[in-house]
Amino acid sequence: MPRSNRSRRQGGESSSRARGGRAAKRQQAAADRATGAADELEHLRDGWRRTEVRRGVPYTVQPISAVRAVKDYVCPGCPNPVEAGVAHVVVWRAEGILGDEHALAARRHWHNHCWRMA
Repeated sequence: MPRSNRSRRQGGESSSRARGGRAAKRQQAAADRATGAADELEHLRDGWRRTEVRRGVPYTVQPISAVRAVKDYVCPGCPNPVEAGVAHVVVWRAEGILGDEHALAARRHWHNHCWRMA
């Protein structure tokens, strides 16, 4: 009589996963590394946060890729909207008078061209 390739254990899950064995831990670690690598790639694709000085005031500038632009905003440099799906920059004061939280809350989304002209 031929042997079956099925496990004789009851429960449906493989024994290493059911007990939290090494194979499951390796799979989870590989998934975590893949997620971390994807986050790093997305960060590199978006561009680096940088500090620029305009009219003697330092500003933090964070580029936003078209893929990550999911909402509409009004550009403070022109009356036109910054539409979803358009690459742009987010700008806020690097040294806010009322603190970093207030400066970050006062950030604005600019068209790339408008920020370069400001």
